[in-house]
Amino acid sequence: MAARIDHAVTAGTFSLDGQTFDVDNNVWVVGDDTECVVVDAPHDVDAILAVVGGRRVRAILATHAHDDHVRVAPALARATGAPVLLHPADRVLWDQVHPDEAPGGELRDGDTVEVAGAALTVLHTPGHSPGACSFHAPALGAVFTGDTLFAGGPGATGRSYSDFGTIIDSIRNRLLTLPPETVVHTGHGESTTVGAEAPHLDEWLARGH
Repeated sequence: MAARIDHAVTAGTFSLDGQTFDVDNNVWVVGDDTECVVVDAPHDVDAILAVVGGRRVRAILATHAHDDHVRVAPALARATGAPVLLHPADRVLWDQVHPDEAPGGELRDGDTVEVAGAALTVLHTPGHSPGACSFHAPALGAVFTGDTLFAGGPGATGRSYSDFGTIIDSIRNRLLTLPPETVVHTGHGESTTVGAEAPHLDEWLARGH
């Protein structure tokens, strides 16, 4: 049975640098009727488990460790028996959210996560955070970019541990080099495609935020 992408939206808050905002987060579940991986674990374990259904969860992949993306990751790990995998450069952010509980494993650039016959390749795409990662699934024609690339431009870089030049380099060199028809599934908001975003790189540079 071929792998597919399932989706849910969960609502909660994002807090960093002493400020808190209401946010809606996407949750992406990749797999077939038997097994899956979960991309990000924001605000609501039950909502994520409803998408998972009775499937075995092989891993919980964190695009980055801002609290709105990993808030329920340990609880989801306990509920499913799956490890939370995070790039080690984001451990500083993880520890702000879960100081007493470590992730279950590490993501490294070039790693491959296999699920339901599909391979998700880890692309280290820092800028929004030091350890931000995207997950490219060529067989599904998709990339999961977290808060690195949205419909309309790069993720925010105005907070601690973020950098505009770095996120632009990540987008230019790691994401816009993917096939233009690749669907970009983001951490918040609507999906887009590489081809739809690529022509706007110079505009983003001119905005410089």
